[in-house]
This record gives sequence, structure tokens and C-alpha cells, in this order.
Amino acid sequence: MAKILSLWRYFLPVIVAVGLWLLPTPEGLSPLSWLYFSIFIGMVLGLIIEPVPASFVAVIGVVLCVLLRIGPSPQQVSPGEAINWGLSGFANKTVWLVFIAFMLGLGYEKSGLGKRIALWLIALLGKTTLGLGYAVALADLLLAPFIPSNSARSGGIVYPIVANIPPLVGSLPDKEPQKLGTYLIWVGIATTCITSSMFFTALAPNLLAMETALKSNVPEISWLGWFLAFLPAGMVLFLLTPYLAYYLCKPTLKGSKEACLWAREELKKMGKMQSKELLMCALSLLTLALWIGGKTLEVQATTTALVAMVLMGLSRIISWKDIISNSAAYNIFFLFGGLITLASGLKSVGFLQYLENLTQSFMTHLGFSSTAMVCMLVAGFYLLHYFFASSTAHVSALLTLFISIGAGISGINVQELALFLMLSLGLMGILTPYGTGPSLVWYSSHYIQGAQFWKLGLIFGLLNLTALLVLCVPWVELVAHRWF
Repeated sequence: MAKILSLWRYFLPVIVAVGLWLLPTPEGLSPLSWLYFSIFIGMVLGLIIEPVPASFVAVIGVVLCVLLRIGPSPQQVSPGEAINWGLSGFANKTVWLVFIAFMLGLGYEKSGLGKRIALWLIALLGKTTLGLGYAVALADLLLAPFIPSNSARSGGIVYPIVANIPPLVGSLPDKEPQKLGTYLIWVGIATTCITSSMFFTALAPNLLAMETALKSNVPEISWLGWFLAFLPAGMVLFLLTPYLAYYLCKPTLKGSKEACLWAREELKKMGKMQSKELLMCALSLLTLALWIGGKTLEVQATTTALVAMVLMGLSRIISWKDIISNSAAYNIFFLFGGLITLASGLKSVGFLQYLENLTQSFMTHLGFSSTAMVCMLVAGFYLLHYFFASSTAHVSALLTLFISIGAGISGINVQELALFLMLSLGLMGILTPYGTGPSLVWYSSHYIQGAQFWKLGLIFGLLNLTALLVLCVPWVELVAHRWF
């Protein structure tokens, strides 16, 4: 039975794509445009159910379109044009930025700086349970601008440290989890969802979303513009989350010195800061400064990342062998390269224009204000994440669609709409136990049971959405748009 189900995962995307293609071509689209859209939907379904790794699904989609010579235009193109288009995503600056940013995360791991930061915060703030919660949150916040994989940041650096704390006071998954473990685990996953939206470079799908938006003719938003746009909601949610979790998770242990003592012992074992840690710290500050001031200094973000990678290699924080053996970075490179190529095809074949024409009259006649329409679109985009186990699949399936719908509504600023949709990507990860990469890592600790996770996810998910709509929408429309 399991084998049959496994085979269905292979065939279902193909069946859906072929079935969709066999339907009559909608008026306003060419047959090749409809074929392209059918393949794209099959690819998105493959990303969701993953019969093979997601990156391989994206590559298969690109190869199929190249073989059929569709994608660059509504008509069939020459083989040379098809392969040039098919490979264009892998030369994209955003794909390279994501790839290199993974090396920055590797630098934090190899140098030991990420571990030291987390331990130092616990030693400093860990005398009370609430203080421990804020220490966990701050550790993620300090690492977020530099590590675009929240799985690597939260699941790979922060979680192993946090998971060692509850057992020190006798809080285990099967014995008094509520004493401390439930609270710390929830703060860990809830906080990384906030920081993933706070910084453009804190979540890999953020970068994919930006490039997807550019393919839909949305003007680019700077690193600083992104940060300032989310600032009101980011500050409120970051400060509120550990405090609210303290009352909803109700840890029975209110204060303990064990965590502080343990962190100090671990720091003693690490010894004084090594030269690699100091260099990594200096490189991080330089990179962040160039990302923030890149527009003024005329230094492109990917160029900054390349410089940082070269300097890490020259200073031996990481080796060339580390770079070429980083399977996670190459996996994301092939995934995003393929997806950016395929997303660009939706515009090239005329599907986005068709969608805009289709939705314009319908949405305009609803009679709501443009701001209300923006809020409705963002809320719908956000809540649909219940059906996705990957932010990457969510972006690939829905972002272009929602931007196109907004573009067809009179009075909506498409750049602002796209920004709000992108800012929601990190926040929505809290909704489900499978909502974002590190969710399964924290959930598999078993300190939070299924029903409790879904309940807390709904509460914090709605809180995140409300903060985004109530604080960021008017803030961007009235003030922050000048910094884009």
C-alpha cells in the first residue's frame, strides 16, 4: 500500500498537468501559453508533495519547457533561445545572493560565533524564565540578518542550545514539559518566524519572492526599505511574543540559575574569542553596513555577498572545500534558479496579462477602498499557507497570482501590495507544525503536542497578521514608502 501511494506521488503532478492541458484553452491565451501554465501547475504540485527533492522538481520543469521550446514567448522559439531562457535563472543575481548567504551561515557555524552569541545571551539573561525567553529571541534576532536559512539559523544553531536547557531543571517531554520546555520551545519557533520577516536576508524565500515580483514589473525594494517597512510590526511582535508565550504556555518554573550556570560553563569550555570569531564578527558588520547603504554607495547586494565569501575564504574562516561541499547551498541554488526561470515564463507567455484582464473588472466592482482590498489580498495570501508545507512552494504558487490580481484593481499601489505579501512570508510559518523549515525541528522535541501547537499557531498567527495589517499598511502608505 505504501508503495502504491509513493507511486501516486510521482504520477499525480503529471496527471494534473496533462488533464489541465487537455481542457479547452481559455479565450485570450494561446495554446502554447496554456500548455506552459499547465506545466507550471504540475511543477507547483510537485513542489508541494515532493515525489523527488524540490530542487529536482524545478529542474525537471525547466528541462521540459526547454525541450518543448516554450517559455520565452507565447510562440514556440528556436532551440538556442529556449536553452538560453532555461539557464537564465541560474545566472540571476538573487540566486547567487542566496547561495553565498548560505556561506555566511556556514561561517557562523565554523567559527563558533553563532554558538557563542546564544550562550552569552543565556548567561546574561537566563536568571528568570522570562529572561531566558528573551535570550532565545535575541539570539535569533542577532543572527537573522546574516543567515537566510531559518532552518540553519533556528534549527541548526539556536535549537541545539535551547534543547539542552529544560533537562537541567527536570523538564522533559514526558515529565513536566510545562515546567520550562514548552515555553522555551514555543518562543524559539515563534521568534524565528518574526525575524524571518524582519530582514530581507533572514529567509531564503524572501529573496525568491523579490525576484518573482521583479518579473511581474514590481520595482525593487532595498534592504533598508524592507526593514523600515516592517519595523512597527517587527518591534511590537518581537517584544510581545516571549511575554505573551509566558502567559499562554504558563511555565511553572519562574526562576532558575541552572541555565545561567550551564551557559557559563559552556562558554568556559569555548575559551576566549578566537581570531576566526573576531574576523567573522567584523565581516558580518561590514556586510550589513554595505547591505544597508548599498543604494547610496552603489554596491549591489550580491557583490557585497561575494566579497564577504572571498574574505571568509582568505581568512580561513571557511575553506574552498567547505564551499564546494555545501549541499544545502547547492540544493537551494538549483531550486531557486529553476523557479525564477519558470516564474519569468508566466509573464513571457502572456499569462500574467491575461490574469490581470480577467480579475480587473470583477475586483473593481466589489466596491471596497484600495486599502481594504490590499488587506483582503494579504489576509487571503497569508491564510492559504495552511495548505503549504513550504514557503518556497507558497511563493511559487501564489505570489504572482496575487500581484496580478492587485495590478488589475484601480488605486492599488502594486509595489506596496507586493511588499506586504512578501513581509508576510516569515510570519505565516507559525500557523502549522509544517509551516516553515525549522518548525519540524522544534515540534519534534515533543515538548508541544499537536493540538496545543495548532491552537498556539492560530493565536500567534492571527496576532502576526493583525500586526502586519494594522501597523505596517498605514505606516508604509503614509511614511515608509519614501525609503524604498
